[in-house]
Amino acid sequence: MQPGSSSLLPAAPPRRILLVKTSSLGDVVHALPVVSDLHRRFPEAQIDWVVEEAYADIPRLHPAVRRVIPVALRRWRMTLLRVATWREMRAALGALRIDDYDIVLDAQGLVKSALLVAMTRRTVDGQHCGYARGAAREPLAALFYDKRLDIPKNLHAVERNRRVAAAACGYAADLPFDYGLASYFPPRPEWLDARPYAVLLTATSRVEKLWPEEHWHTLMAFLAARGLCSVLPAGSPAERERAQRLSAATTKTSVACVAPSLSIAALASLCAGAQLVVGLDTGLTHLAVALGRPTLALFSGSDPLLTGVYAGDPPATPLRNLGADGAPPSTEAACAAAAELLSP
Repeated sequence: MQPGSSSLLPAAPPRRILLVKTSSLGDVVHALPVVSDLHRRFPEAQIDWVVEEAYADIPRLHPAVRRVIPVALRRWRMTLLRVATWREMRAALGALRIDDYDIVLDAQGLVKSALLVAMTRRTVDGQHCGYARGAAREPLAALFYDKRLDIPKNLHAVERNRRVAAAACGYAADLPFDYGLASYFPPRPEWLDARPYAVLLTATSRVEKLWPEEHWHTLMAFLAARGLCSVLPAGSPAERERAQRLSAATTKTSVACVAPSLSIAALASLCAGAQLVVGLDTGLTHLAVALGRPTLALFSGSDPLLTGVYAGDPPATPLRNLGADGAPPSTEAACAAAAELLSP
């Protein structure tokens, strides 16, 4: 068998599979259906996942993931001169090499993820698999794979992940769509009262992706008229200041509260109990869809065509993508979509 061949197939059903999808939050969420597909196709296989430490709570939500292997590439590169960093790196390498894998799949397509693939141990017939040069986000990553897979770039990110896994493991990419979180029923957060609520994800990574604050005021009033309290999570100081401004602007026609600082696991718990999640182009919005919550995604500085919220075709979860790059949705459109998603 020649390295790099796209026709290689596993000689037998894989017993151990390692998925490498390290970051960011939305990308990690988009890889959850891969685990569902692998578990459905190979129910006896052990599935492990390499992920950035900040996002390790996401693969832990999936019941078919046996072992989560956290790495800290983002943090390590900032502290390479520290002895403690090299100790952590050695420990992570040891964790990567505990098991021999039949399939090691890089669903990230970056040089840094391909390097992690190269550090793993394979069985005698095991394969390092990933995107072909023309399909990878960083073409040089393809040099590290035994099996290079040419997956079209004009597919939604979720479907690209599913197809690269199917091609790597030799099965048809036609399995039922499933994020794998249907059994996740966390308790209601103790800091919330008993009122039904909507989660409003008002923060995002870039200024051009933000939605005007006066638009959020209108939406909050609309939701309050339907008996929903608007809960506003916030992370960074700037995000918390924005959330506090929005909450402080509420009147008798709208009710809102700012959530305390929450881990990703706690944010998942919060979203899981919401009647509706409205969010910008951010990983938590995608997580809400994965949790099966009605979700409205608002786009202003990015295009939802390939990275919008997604739950199969037709969607397995009620969802809407509104807006586009340079064309933020109106309050009228957002309120109408929210009403549709809240309808029984």
